[in-house]
Amino acid sequence: LDRRIALEGGPTEVKALADSFDRMLDRLATASSVQQRLVEVTLEHRDLDTAIARLAADAAHDELQLRRLKRRKLLLKDQMARLQRQLDPDVLA
Repeated sequence: LDRRIALEGGPTEVKALADSFDRMLDRLATASSVQQRLVEVTLEHRDLDTAIARLAADAAHDELQLRRLKRRKLLLKDQMARLQRQLDPDVLA
């Protein structure tokens, strides 16, 4: 996904086709990086579930720490939704 045709000259039809392929590769590269980030955020969100459950099960848990973890989890959920929207095709387009 790193290489582009980047055709400088040639017949107009061939140049247009090469430019179209380059734009398609740009979109694929962007989608790939967004998808990778979505996987990372999803894993962190899942790990927070475990950490929150473990902390909440401790009778002497730190309430402030528990609230911070829950807040972080909500922020990650929002980030996951934003990333997912970037991957979903625009229906109106």
